[in-house]
Amino acid sequence: MKKNSRSSMAPLWIAGPVAVAAASLLCLSALAASPVAPTPLGSVPEASQLPRAEFVFEERVTLSPAVVLGETALGHRQYIPITGGKVAGPKLNGEVIPGGWDFQLRYASGCGLLSADYFLKAVDGTVIHVFNEGFSCGAPGSERTYTRPRFEAPKGPHEWLTRGTFVATIELDNPPGAAAPAGQPPKLEAIRIKFYQIK
Repeated sequence: MKKNSRSSMAPLWIAGPVAVAAASLLCLSALAASPVAPTPLGSVPEASQLPRAEFVFEERVTLSPAVVLGETALGHRQYIPITGGKVAGPKLNGEVIPGGWDFQLRYASGCGLLSADYFLKAVDGTVIHVFNEGFSCGAPGSERTYTRPRFEAPKGPHEWLTRGTFVATIELDNPPGAAAPAGQPPKLEAIRIKFYQIK
């Protein structure tokens, strides 16, 4: 019985690898029959493959006057306290919680870094952490500034913020007719930040 049992199982033991190899050969033959030429390295992707930016919400962030440290070994350092603000848009509404900061370092070249660290509160009471970084050159307000925001939201309906990839633009929001002393930049009371999710 043992001899018959062993010989009857042998074809099953061999059949597995043979079947896999045969299936692989069939797949390779099909690919060879209709080859798809790879695109050259560096080719512009088709429009359907390009990332798109979807506007998700906007903040109007109110600010206190800048606290200036002055010239350091790294550059001109200052920070601006965040006093509050509003959040509105198709995907998030709420308020900016007072108490955050906008840290700024401007180099002698005129370019500079900014990093803002603060919190939002959605209309449902959810608190969301925002860390927003950017790099720009030129005088403040003279060019459009792009930043790379990151969010940390608790698990739940706002978790898409933690998981998503975003870009933002910053615009100065001075009151109409605001005048500044000669040679001084206008007093900055608020900024507007538009957030876009990359998809």
